[in-house]
Amino acid sequence: MMKKHTFFLFAAIFLFGSCGMLQSIMKSTFPYTANLVIPASSSIDQPHTAISTANSFDQDFTKDGNNANRISEVRIISAKLQSKDPSDYNIGNIAALRIYMAKADGSDEVLVAIRKDITANVGNSVVLDIDNSHFLDEIVREPSVRIRMVYLLRKAVNTDVELKVSLSIGAEPRER
Repeated sequence: MMKKHTFFLFAAIFLFGSCGMLQSIMKSTFPYTANLVIPASSSIDQPHTAISTANSFDQDFTKDGNNANRISEVRIISAKLQSKDPSDYNIGNIAALRIYMAKADGSDEVLVAIRKDITANVGNSVVLDIDNSHFLDEIVREPSVRIRMVYLLRKAVNTDVELKVSLSIGAEPRER
C-alpha cells in the first residue's frame, strides 16, 4: 500500500513539476545542506574558511538539477549547524561564524547566517541567526550552490571535524 502512495506522490511531482506553487512548496520543504570541514591544523583566534557545495534533496528529481524556474522572493528562513564527524563535537569550540551562499563558481555571494556569540558548552548543534535581507532567486536556480563558512576557533581541534549546515528557504510562486 505504501508503494502505491509513493508512486502517486512522485507521479504528481513529475506531472505538476512546472507549477509554480508546487515548486515553491518543494523548495520550502527540503533544505540546502552542505558538509564543511574544519581541519585539525586550524589555529585559534584567526579567521578560517571552509567551502563546500550544497544541494537540496528535491534537485535529485530534475534532469538538470534546476527546479526553481517558477519561484521568486527566495529567502533564508532558518539555519542550523550540527556535528557530523565526530558526532559529539562541541560546536562551542567555535567562537563565531558566518555562512555565505553563492553560485557554484563563487559569484553573487550573499551572507545568509551568522552567530557571533556561540556559548562555550553549546553541544553538538546550534541554531544560527539568519540574514534574510537578500533575495536568493538566482542562486537557487543553479544546479548546486557554494556554501562558505568563515569561522573563528575558541579551542583547537585534535582531528578534522565535519559539520553539517542546513539552510531552509522560503519561496513564493513566480507570477508570469
